[in-house]
Amino acid sequence: MRAAPPPRALAAVLALGLAATGCTAAGAEEDGGLTLGYFPNVTHAPALVGVENGIFEEALGGIRLDTRTFNGGPDAVNALFSGEIDAAYLGPSPAVNGWYQSEGEALRIVAGAATQGTGLVVDEEIREIADLRGARLATPQLGGTQDVALRWFVREQGWDADTAGGGDVSILPQTNHEAVNAFAAGEIDGAWLPEPYLGRLLEKEGAHQLVDEADRWPGGHFVTTHLVVGADLLEERPEAVEALLRGHIEAVDLLGEDPGAARRAVSGHLEALTGSAVDPVLTEAALDNVTFTVDPAADSLRTGAERAAALGLLDPVDLTGIYALDPLNSLLAEDGRERVTGLEGEATP
Repeated sequence: MRAAPPPRALAAVLALGLAATGCTAAGAEEDGGLTLGYFPNVTHAPALVGVENGIFEEALGGIRLDTRTFNGGPDAVNALFSGEIDAAYLGPSPAVNGWYQSEGEALRIVAGAATQGTGLVVDEEIREIADLRGARLATPQLGGTQDVALRWFVREQGWDADTAGGGDVSILPQTNHEAVNAFAAGEIDGAWLPEPYLGRLLEKEGAHQLVDEADRWPGGHFVTTHLVVGADLLEERPEAVEALLRGHIEAVDLLGEDPGAARRAVSGHLEALTGSAVDPVLTEAALDNVTFTVDPAADSLRTGAERAAALGLLDPVDLTGIYALDPLNSLLAEDGRERVTGLEGEATP
């Protein structure tokens, strides 16, 4: 079995590579534009709805909106580092890794976006957890949120899984689409994926969900997606961050208040991004499996960081200051809404 690289070496590996998919525009230029990154995932539905329905464009007013899509969080973090994007919808593990890599300098979490909506789908030969030993399982990207979740799950069973695909369970980083196709071809035995890809696997003959990640968190509450901005954007152009947050709040509200309109927007945007027709029934089921909220669910972020460190994916990291919730809380206060908190109840009085 090949030994895993040390935490700092692996973290450096996770920061390499600028590959991304669905690039629709270059990074923000000197005319004050804003480039937003997100994934073609239902767990990023606030971005899908906000872009598809023009919510962000309207909220940003005279600030030009450009967009770029990614398959995994590490690539999006790298784009934030390079200045190719100004803000991104990110899972907790990439956000923490970006904070760690930049020593707290590169990014800030300004809002929550989604909780839940992930889990492990396997083929019919795997009926219980014990049957997973020797299985080949996919996650979207090494060091990404679902990758950490699966590796932690494997560790809790007392098994090994190294970063080269060896061990008691073989974990193979693949794009979401690759994982769906590989499962259909019998090349993997299952995958830990976000919606809607989790639901797409369930459509395959013999597939069933072995683990709902919500069952593994107190109250089923764990962050799946945040809205993150570059620290420079927050410092130098706070009005742009505020405008983006207004759009984000409106998109989250739409998801909760008008499910039909939200489903149409999500399906339409996913089809535009992937070039494939999206089953509206599948989209509806996927949306029902995710909770959309501006609350960042901060405690679960800290737990996830501790798990990544225990797995050797990064060194222990102090997350103090990773949240910048003042702009969001100011907007929530304007609407008479409850404030949200960061780590250890952090919130501006």
